[in-house]
Amino acid sequence: MRGPLSGVLVVDLSRALAGPHATMMLGDLGARVVKVEAPDRGDDTRGWGPPFAGPDHDPQSTYFLSANRNKESLVLDLKADSDREILLRLIDRADVLVENFRTGVLERLGLGIDLLMKRNPQLVALSITGFGHDGPEGGRPGYDQIAQGEAGLMSLTGSGPDDPERVGVPIGDLLAGIYGAYGVLAALHERSVTGEGQVVRTSLLAALVGVHAFQGTRWTVAGEIGRAQGNHHPSIAPYGLFRCHDGAVQIAVGSESLWRRLCDGFAIDPSGLSTNTERVNSRERMIEVVEAAFAGWDAAPLLARLADLGVPAGRIRGLDEVYTWDQTRSQGLLIDVEHASLGHLTLPGPPLRFFDPSGHESTPSGHTAPPRLDQHGESLRMWLSEEAR
Repeated sequence: MRGPLSGVLVVDLSRALAGPHATMMLGDLGARVVKVEAPDRGDDTRGWGPPFAGPDHDPQSTYFLSANRNKESLVLDLKADSDREILLRLIDRADVLVENFRTGVLERLGLGIDLLMKRNPQLVALSITGFGHDGPEGGRPGYDQIAQGEAGLMSLTGSGPDDPERVGVPIGDLLAGIYGAYGVLAALHERSVTGEGQVVRTSLLAALVGVHAFQGTRWTVAGEIGRAQGNHHPSIAPYGLFRCHDGAVQIAVGSESLWRRLCDGFAIDPSGLSTNTERVNSRERMIEVVEAAFAGWDAAPLLARLADLGVPAGRIRGLDEVYTWDQTRSQGLLIDVEHASLGHLTLPGPPLRFFDPSGHESTPSGHTAPPRLDQHGESLRMWLSEEAR
């Protein structure tokens, strides 16, 4: 597959989600990604389910399918000298190495990052951990829900301060993968100037703290501790979910002019609610006022009315609705691939599109399905042996 990273070889030693998500992003951009997996079961996520797809004798985890498109699979036993030698030959040719082992594991295998970078000084090595590589808790194992709690995200999510909730996807893993890929691209750019590789580090903790945004400065600057408060924004009002006759809609009134439009369009009395500060400080009353104005409306005509007024609004879609929505397909967010045992699959696609200066789309295409375990082992071994001659 051609793309901005065509010609870049990525060796993926990671498993589960943070590292595989990072390497999938690089693969989406055209890099060649070789996923190195352990014998027998491979990546842990191959066994995570249900749901599985395919026959009972050959089940394929849909979890694994979500994070491993555009990769080749090579099984290596890193405790075996012969397989470590194959890995070293692969790393000698690589531009990028990605790993998310616990601190010290690679060193015990004789594959420490410092050793690998001496062999290949141009290597960009991405290392992802749970809570960081150093510090008093640097060696802790990283699991997404634990990190969501430790990094404060669950205290900000839920119906109220006494109802902490995890985000509905493993957001710490995903964000660590995104930040990791971002760091790799920066390091590859710097290598083009200096000719030298470097180590990029991130963690689930760092990724989650990195997206605290205004909730972070709310504490570090203003000394206020943000708490979960359901489906309403802590600093903007009205901004959130509001009930109507047959369900709910969401609105985002981010300026005073939008508030005036909303009031005029629904005959809302703005007394005591004229400014955003007043509305935030009187949140419960503001919600009552807006929901009273919406009470006689069904969601569909209400959304149409809000659109006419120019007030940003939307519905709550289930994932079945998202993936059958014409807008989703129009943005390239679904791709069709052929899997080695499952046949035709439709997968969620990459979230980036590219266009040349004339406006023609140049987004990489020709995606490949997530690989079967060791699907490319023979061809990769043959390639490495030919390269070694």
